[in-house]
Amino acid sequence: MPALRDEDLPDLWRNLGLPGVIDVHTHFMPHRVLRKVWAYFDAAGPLVGRPWPIWYREDDEQERLRQLRDLGVRWFTSLLYPHKPDMAAWLNGWAAEFAARTPDCLHTATFFPEPGAAAYVKEAIATGARVFKAHVQVGGYDPREELLDPVWGLLAETGVPVVVHCGSGPAPGAWTGPGPFAEVLARHPRLIAIIAHFGLPEYTEFLDLVERYPGVYLDTTMVFTDFTEQDSPFPRAELPRLADLGDRILFGSDFPNIPYPYAHQVEALTRLELGDDWLRAVLWNNAATLFGLS
Repeated sequence: MPALRDEDLPDLWRNLGLPGVIDVHTHFMPHRVLRKVWAYFDAAGPLVGRPWPIWYREDDEQERLRQLRDLGVRWFTSLLYPHKPDMAAWLNGWAAEFAARTPDCLHTATFFPEPGAAAYVKEAIATGARVFKAHVQVGGYDPREELLDPVWGLLAETGVPVVVHCGSGPAPGAWTGPGPFAEVLARHPRLIAIIAHFGLPEYTEFLDLVERYPGVYLDTTMVFTDFTEQDSPFPRAELPRLADLGDRILFGSDFPNIPYPYAHQVEALTRLELGDDWLRAVLWNNAATLFGLS
C-alpha cells in the first residue's frame, strides 16, 4: 500500500467516524525558546544522538497552527518545559496567554524542582491549566526530588494530568527509566500521568505501571514509526497488551519537532492492525474522556 500522506488524514478521520484527532503531545513555546530547541536538534545534541530534521519548521506560529488544524487536529497541547531554575513560572505565563488566544489548545503548564514550585503550580491550576509537562531528561532532575513532592501531590489531588518524559529514549539521563518515576507513583498513586513516547525504550516496564496504577496512560509519540523502530523497536510480544490496555493509550505526535510527515505516526498505528475501535479510542475517545472534550 502507498504511504499515508498528510492530505489523506481528513478522509481517514471521516472513515473512522471521527471529527478529527486529539493530539496530547504537541509543542508551542516562546519563539526564542523554540529556536534553541530546533538548534539542539540540528546539532544532534547528546539528548538526541542522531540526525533529526524538523519536518514542520515554520517560524510563523500562525502558520504552524494552520498546518496542525489542516491535518484535522481538533484539540492539542502546548508542551513546554524548563531546563534550569527560574524559568518555569515565565513559561507558564506565556502558555496561559497562548491558550487564551488559542481556544483549541489545552492550557498547558510546567514546573522544575525549585523553591516556589508548588506555589506557581497551584496558581497555574487556579488560572485554568488543564495539563502539565515534566521533562526529566531535559531538566536533568530526579523526579523524587523533595521540592517536587508537593507538586506531584497537588496534581494528584486536583486530578490535572501531567505528561512525563521519563523513559530513557532517545538518550538516557541520570534519572530516566521506570525506576525513579515508579517511586513517585508509589507515593502518589492517584496521580494522572501520561508517559511520553510510551516510555521508550523501556516499553514493557511502563506497560507494567499502566497495569498497576489506574491513572497512568501512555502516549504514542514517535512510537511504532520507522524512525523509532530502527533503534528502539517495540517488542511484538507486547502487542496483545496494547489491545487489552486500549483505553489507556493517547495519541501524540511531537509536532512540529518530528523528522517525518505527521501522517506517518497515524500510519504506524494503523499497521498494528488492532482494529478500528482501538484506533477510535486512541485517536479521540480516550483523550476526550480524560479531558472532558466534546
